[in-house]
Amino acid sequence: MKRVRFRDDAGNVRGGRWTTIDGDPAVTSAADPVGDGSFDDDTYRLDEVEVLPPSHPTKIVCVGLNYRDHAAEQGKSVPDRPMLFLKTPNTIRGHGATVTLPKGKSRVDHEAELAVVIGQRCRNVDRENAEDVIAGFTCMNDLSNRDDQQREQNWVRAKAFDGAAPLGPLIATPDHVPRDATVECRVNGELRQQSSREEFIFSIPELIEEITAYMTLEPGDVISTGTPAGVGPLEDGDRVEITVEGIGTLANDVESA
Repeated sequence: MKRVRFRDDAGNVRGGRWTTIDGDPAVTSAADPVGDGSFDDDTYRLDEVEVLPPSHPTKIVCVGLNYRDHAAEQGKSVPDRPMLFLKTPNTIRGHGATVTLPKGKSRVDHEAELAVVIGQRCRNVDRENAEDVIAGFTCMNDLSNRDDQQREQNWVRAKAFDGAAPLGPLIATPDHVPRDATVECRVNGELRQQSSREEFIFSIPELIEEITAYMTLEPGDVISTGTPAGVGPLEDGDRVEITVEGIGTLANDVESA
């Protein structure tokens, strides 16, 4: 199943499933407001609704340098354990939203990532049982303010500015997403990043085991699994498209402050 949250033409926040009308993406609403109940017959074209972030995370746990080629382009050694940092709920933006870049910064980069959405409260999860706590997968753009990232260790200014985590457009259950799913980023239609889930240094079960050894994950929390090589700066008016095989495409415009 591919689940989506959206605001309909009457302003109601609805849950539903991703579908098509005449081959174009569309959404069909659900009787249950979180999108888990039986589906009714209200179907909308995407231009008739506002697509919302697909979950309400209390936190986003991000993984740095989880692709060897990205570590190389950053001039960093391959880590011996997952490099973890946090993004806060203010960073979330939905599919189609315009993101305002931080004022006065010379470089803010795109980072295409496959994100894991957690389905149940969990702590101390063994990697063998990690798939039991996954609700599904979505796309994320780990926007990164490089000016401040080079100056600080905790990366609050670099990674947690408003709008720094576009997320969506939907949650695809694991059966939709191949174990070698491709991860791509296009800016204004130009391919900037392209890799595969197979290229992870640390697998998703390994990440869940490591993260839950230190913190409790809540339903809707997100683990963003790292970005491949090809990250680059964004400019006013750019359109960024993050595509993960089996999920779809997250699209956002960016603007200068």
